[in-house]
Amino acid sequence: MSTDVIVRLKEMAADPGRVWIVGGATYAGLLAETGRLANALLSLGLRRGDRLLLQVEKCEAVLSLYLACLRAGVVFLPVNPGYTVAETAHFLTDAEPALAVTEPGRVADLAGLGARVMALPDLLALAAGQGTGFDDPVLGPDDLAAILYTSGTTGRSKGVMLSRENLASNAEALVGLWRFSESDVLLHALPVFHTHGLFVATNCVLYSGGSMIFHHAFQPAAVLADLPRATVMMGVPTFYTRLLADPGLTREATAHMRLFISGSAPLSPATHAEWQARTGHAILERYGMTETNMITSNPYEGARRAGTVGMPLPGVQVRITGPDGAVLPQGEAGAIEVRGPNVFKGYWRLPEKTAEEFRDGWFVTGDMGAFDADGYLSILGRAKDLVITGGLNVYPAEVEATLDDLPGVAASAVIGVPHPDFGEAVVACLVPARGAELDEERIRVTLRDRLAAFKIPKRVLVLDELPRNAMGKVQKAELRRAHAGLFEAG
Repeated sequence: MSTDVIVRLKEMAADPGRVWIVGGATYAGLLAETGRLANALLSLGLRRGDRLLLQVEKCEAVLSLYLACLRAGVVFLPVNPGYTVAETAHFLTDAEPALAVTEPGRVADLAGLGARVMALPDLLALAAGQGTGFDDPVLGPDDLAAILYTSGTTGRSKGVMLSRENLASNAEALVGLWRFSESDVLLHALPVFHTHGLFVATNCVLYSGGSMIFHHAFQPAAVLADLPRATVMMGVPTFYTRLLADPGLTREATAHMRLFISGSAPLSPATHAEWQARTGHAILERYGMTETNMITSNPYEGARRAGTVGMPLPGVQVRITGPDGAVLPQGEAGAIEVRGPNVFKGYWRLPEKTAEEFRDGWFVTGDMGAFDADGYLSILGRAKDLVITGGLNVYPAEVEATLDDLPGVAASAVIGVPHPDFGEAVVACLVPARGAELDEERIRVTLRDRLAAFKIPKRVLVLDELPRNAMGKVQKAELRRAHAGLFEAG
C-alpha cells in the first residue's frame, strides 16, 4: 500500500519553511488552509462519501479544496469551467453532488438546475472563520477520492471513480521514475480539472516536497519568462509547438531546466526533434488515461524515443491482445490492456459498462498499440478510430506520422469516412504550417513511396485548424461527422 496523499502532505508540512507555491503558500500554510476548508465543508453538512462538484477558473484554491476533500473523505469532482450550463446539468444529475461550488456569476444558473450551490469566494470566506485543526477520519486505500468525467466524444460522459490508492501509487511511481526531489520547481500551466494538471503535476510536487510556479493559464511569453526559475515543466503538445514559435526559446532560456514532459495527446516526432535541436532537451513523452492515471513513460535515463510512450510504470502491467482476447507476440498490433494499482474502481453508477471494459481483471483501454523489440510502446490510435478499408486495417497514427514529416504540414488527423466501394476510405485532414501551401495531389503522389497503396488517403483536406478538446486531443468524431458525406454519389 502506498503512502496516502494526506499523510504525505502532513509529512511535508512538518518543515515550516518548505515552499508549496513560489511567492505563495508554504506546506504548513497549505495544511492549515485544508483544515479550515475541511471544517467548512463539515459545517455545511457534507460527510464522507458525499460529492463536491467544483467548476471554477484555475486558481490556487482549487488545489487546496482538492486536498481538503481528501482530508474530509468528500469525493472531489472537478468540472471544466468551459462547459455550458446545459452540459454541466449532466454532471449534476448523474453525480448528485451534495454541494456545487462555482464562480459567482454561475450560482443562479446551477441553482436553477436544482443543485445546492455556493460561490467559491463565499466558501473561502466561510473557511477563513474556521479553525485550522481538523480531526481527519480514518480512510482506507479503497475509499473513493475523486470522480472525473470522461470527455464524452462518443456519447454521455462517464464518471471515472478514482480511489486514494489509485492516486497515491501513481504519484509514488512517477516521483521515482522522473527523479523528482525537494529541490524541484514545477512550472504549472496545465488546467486543474483534468488528471494531468490536477493529479500528475500536483501530486508529484507534493510527494517530493518540491514547489511549483503556478500559472493561471498557458501564455507562451509568461512561461518563457519563468523557465529560468523552474526545473520541470509538464505540458501538452500544443504547449511545445507554441513555444517553438517564439524566438525567445533558446538553449540559454532552458538551461536551468531538468525535464520537459508531454502527455494528454500524441507528440509528433517533428516537434520532438525540433525541440531537442532548439533547446538541447529531449521531451519525455508518457501515456495515461483518466481511468488509469499514468500507464507508461519514456525513461528518464536512456533513449526517449519520439513516437513512443515508453515502458510500463513500476507495478503496472500492460499487454497487447487480439480480437479474441489472446495475448499477441511482441511487435504485433492490437488492443492495449492494463492492470495495476493505478486502474480505476469503475464507472460511477454504471456497473454493466464497467464490466464490459474489463477482461479477466485487465482494463481494456480502447487504444491500439504495439511493443517494439526494446519494450517501447507505440500508440496506434483509438480502436474506434481504426480505418478498415477494403477489408484492410489502417492505423491512423502510422499515416499521421508520415504526413507530419512532410514539409509544410503543421498538424494532421487521419479518419475513416463511409465509401461506397471500400466500406471506409482513408481521409487526411491537414493544417498547413504558417505561410505554407499544401496541394492535395502532390501530397498523395509523395506518399506513394512511403506508404502501401491502401494506406494512402483517398482525399486530403486542408483545414484552418483541427477540432481539439481542452487538453489538446483532436476530436476525430467531429471530423468524421463533418466529412461523412465526402464520397456520397452526386
